Amino acid sequence: MKHFHYTAPESVSEVSRILQSENAVLEAGGTDLLGVLKEHLLPTYPDKVVSMRNVPGLRFIRKEADGLHIGAMTTLDEIASSPVVKEGWNALADAAYSVASPNIRTHATIGGNICQDIRCWYYRYPNSVGGRINCARKEGHLCSAMMGENRYHSIFGAAKVCQTPCTMECPAHTDISAYMEMIREGNIDGAARVILEVNPMPAITSRVCAHFCMEGCNRSTYDESLNVGSVERFLGDHILEHSDEYMKAPKEENGKKIAIVGSGPAGLTAAYYLRQSGYSVTVYERQKEPGGCLTYAIPAYRLPKDIVKKFISALEAMGIVFRCSTHVGEDITLEEIYRQHDSVMLDTGTWKRPLIGLAGEEMTRFGLEFLIDVNSYILDKPGSKVVVVGGGNVAMDVAITARRLGSESVKMVCLESREGMPANQEEIDRALEEQVEIINGWGPKAILKDGEGKVRGIQFKSCPRVLDDTGRFNPVYDEDNVMELDADIILMAIGQRADLSFLDGAYKVETERGRIKAAEGNSTSVPGIFAGGDVTTGPATVVKAVAAGKATALSINQYCGGPELEVEKVEKARPRKALATFDSVCHTCRQAQKQQLLPPEERAMDKEDMAGLTAPEAKAEAARCFNCGCLAVNPSDIANMLLTYDAIIRTSQRTLTAAQLLAADTKVSKVLRKGEVVLELIVPPVAPGTVAKYDKYRTRKSIDFAILAIASLYTVENGVITDARITMGAVAPVPMRATKAEQYLIGKKPDAETAAKAAELALEGAIPLERNAYKIDMAKVMIRRSLEL
Repeated sequence: MKHFHYTAPESVSEVSRILQSENAVLEAGGTDLLGVLKEHLLPTYPDKVVSMRNVPGLRFIRKEADGLHIGAMTTLDEIASSPVVKEGWNALADAAYSVASPNIRTHATIGGNICQDIRCWYYRYPNSVGGRINCARKEGHLCSAMMGENRYHSIFGAAKVCQTPCTMECPAHTDISAYMEMIREGNIDGAARVILEVNPMPAITSRVCAHFCMEGCNRSTYDESLNVGSVERFLGDHILEHSDEYMKAPKEENGKKIAIVGSGPAGLTAAYYLRQSGYSVTVYERQKEPGGCLTYAIPAYRLPKDIVKKFISALEAMGIVFRCSTHVGEDITLEEIYRQHDSVMLDTGTWKRPLIGLAGEEMTRFGLEFLIDVNSYILDKPGSKVVVVGGGNVAMDVAITARRLGSESVKMVCLESREGMPANQEEIDRALEEQVEIINGWGPKAILKDGEGKVRGIQFKSCPRVLDDTGRFNPVYDEDNVMELDADIILMAIGQRADLSFLDGAYKVETERGRIKAAEGNSTSVPGIFAGGDVTTGPATVVKAVAAGKATALSINQYCGGPELEVEKVEKARPRKALATFDSVCHTCRQAQKQQLLPPEERAMDKEDMAGLTAPEAKAEAARCFNCGCLAVNPSDIANMLLTYDAIIRTSQRTLTAAQLLAADTKVSKVLRKGEVVLELIVPPVAPGTVAKYDKYRTRKSIDFAILAIASLYTVENGVITDARITMGAVAPVPMRATKAEQYLIGKKPDAETAAKAAELALEGAIPLERNAYKIDMAKVMIRRSLEL
């Protein structure tokens, strides 16, 4: 252990003060804290250990009118041997006696027992930094029990204790595993609403997103990444088909008016969340149709235009007004818009061509402009010999589009190596399949002309290195190593710039490096004017623009002084379940992992390349999700029994039910507020005719924690059960009440048939791991045994 200061205050108030104001941790009498400190399990090592041993008045057992009162510093040995406890609450005495060994019970306290840290060996293993042991509760992002030793772990799934890699990698921070779980359960509506919390256009992002979420998917450590995009598309299409259910107009207007200049994905996202909460939203769009890059820049074979139109129609049905063919800066000034609205968002994108100073550059064509023409149904072949300069996704779209329009030869040339290209691997593979030649490691040097002054080709210079030692873009060229390619048209796809001419005279909105300067919350230098999307960052992905749109909506709402947006009110805490045993699902599910891609000879400009998943296929793919979390089980025997007795816990700040303190989180310390200390436990009196039991299975009679425990309480009147409470311990990350079984037992006779049915109901929904299925049968036996009254 590292050095720390030890102190033993003589009052609760002093204990609380130290815990609130200093980097301190509480010691309650037992030995658990020693292991926690030795193994460095706390997020930060404490400077001070605060003992409760000298605080008076916290070590007592007494019977009062409202039940049994036990001080938090009362030892487990005192509880196990107390005549008062044995007389009215014998099962609590049994639970206390089952803990550890006689020597430990004489020091361990009831307060410390219910607040103890978990006992999983993956968590307790020292030196887990560096990947030796992957633990979601520490530096890792996966529970090693998922694919490792898991005999003693949860059979009712995992608890979310960290942000999963898929959610971390997603710019919108979509809770992917939550909606996968709902799809597995057949709750498509719930899954749809989860994704709508952060992304109103999953039908679009699923088709065009780079899917960063799949890059960090823990499933890839077992076989292949979960195909998040295909499942997201299934959900997105479902949302569009039922848009009247999911994208409703607000019940009340709040009287505030918002203007959004530009209808790209950031602006549309902000419009959705603001309108959802009662704002009047008007979107100004320069083009004839709204959608920005979604409508004009992304080819129809990747994003069918009817998908964008359906989404726009759903927004219009919500009451969002689109004023198209309106050029802000010419048809109307930004000052006029600003005066007519309570707040303004700027999402004008990056549509201008950047000039790089290339000799003969004026004879080339801007790749984005080419895509805009194609999306405006100008479907002419650009040329016979086409050279595309650039290596990003836009360049890929340009090259593939040229091939599909009939160009016999399309060559793509970029600075980066094949591995370093900014384009997605999926897009690279598609281009190669369609016989686009990709040439890596060259930068443009000059446009070549024929005798009539027309383009005949382009000269490139070698680029042996693109990034410098710090990882920044700083290409190095070999001017003597050149390459010439024949071409009758050069399509430049090496960047885009923002057109900021509409800002002239507009309250001096500050810009930098050709973009609108946006501070935290996407606010600009002008109060009430916000900006989001590519106009502030430069060209980025659609899903990043979606994230920027939501962030901007939140900031606009705060600026306007509104209450929380509807999206902010959504409850985020959801139960988490783990994957079933690998052998039962993997082989069938992997067949559905990849969406069906049309063969190259069937691909065209006017139909989508990729087919979607059916509902059964989406459910099968969702079943592959690990739903990453912690599979460790709750360690406290006392907690199981207190939950069954419906006990009350009084702290230095409030009074909580046993369920609120002991079953709300995997760590009681996270439920307690900073400086909050458990003072007293109150166990209500039991009704006449009540039988309570604590049954615990472990490999040894002492020391060991429960492999499985059943805490039960039954009240019988006139031969039938009138009250039933069953808590299962060591089956889940928190003590788990068997509520279905409890409800079934009311009014039943406690016979063998009733006990068998209750046991089945209690274990309904269990999803064991590879080595712990035995717990299901064991729990059923113990529950049946508990009903032998």
